[in-house]
Amino acid sequence: MLAGGLVLGVGAAITLAAWTDQEWAKGVFGSGQFGIQGAADGSTFAEHPDQASAATLNFQVGADRLAPNDTVYAGYAVRLAPGSTNQADVTVTQDDSAKITGTTASYRYTTSATCDATAYGAGTNENGTSFELTALGTPVYLCFRVSADSTLPQGQDGTILWNFAATSADAL
Repeated sequence: MLAGGLVLGVGAAITLAAWTDQEWAKGVFGSGQFGIQGAADGSTFAEHPDQASAATLNFQVGADRLAPNDTVYAGYAVRLAPGSTNQADVTVTQDDSAKITGTTASYRYTTSATCDATAYGAGTNENGTSFELTALGTPVYLCFRVSADSTLPQGQDGTILWNFAATSADAL
């Protein structure tokens, strides 16, 4: 019996001395950042996230006292916000439901923040509804034109809004 107990004891000791090993792996994830900013002067960028905080375009002198056949221009630049990790597909919409009767608005893409009749004339893709932002620090410039025709009433005020809706695209 003593011999049987020794055999049992040795067997138990062998079972307890078996080696074990484990391997683990984990993924660490985070989300990138994404946003766009605009600048009415082409260089002082800020976020204007809703209609109430919309940037005011710097139309030429006389935009607040239009007369029939007047045309005024204003530039705007849009870029990726610093720290963005993705490119952007940007859709432009124009809401002129509160404009002054007798005015029309349009825009073109230009190569700089300068916006006047010459820049507008050299611009491309009139009223193009979308563009891409593909690099940090590289804005897209737009030149807005508002023209008054002979039906412009006297003493009226109006507003035209442009919205830039960005969707994240490929990683930078």
